[in-house]
Amino acid sequence: MKNRGFTLAEIMVTVGIIALLCAFAIPNFLRARCNSSETLALTSCQTIGKACQNFYAQINPHTYPANLAVLAGSTPSYIDAVLGGGQKQGYNFLYTFLDAERFQLQAQPITPGSTGNRFFFVDETGVLRVRMGAPAGPGDVPVE
Repeated sequence: MKNRGFTLAEIMVTVGIIALLCAFAIPNFLRARCNSSETLALTSCQTIGKACQNFYAQINPHTYPANLAVLAGSTPSYIDAVLGGGQKQGYNFLYTFLDAERFQLQAQPITPGSTGNRFFFVDETGVLRVRMGAPAGPGDVPVE
């Protein structure tokens, strides 16, 4: 009876093909993951901005929340607990209470270039702004 199996050459060709497929698939996967994180950050900024406006409308005397934890901890909550912690899917959300009539929110990728390339900004005006590669501010381009 003759032993059957794969030759070293067949195994090497198979490994080479798998490596070639991975070389094409992994960068596309990482790019899709980065795009997904950026989209979630953009949506989260809009959510927080609207939550701040709702909070402002409900509180007498009118004021914006002191921090994100207030939005997450109220009953019913304005945002989910994860977002209330200031971090979600590769982005940090930095909320700044300026005074009763003003706030600022910045969304920054935890690892720029890996978890995201775009930085976001929103304030009490509700206009979402974006900048590539550096923290966004009130003078940056609005998101369309």
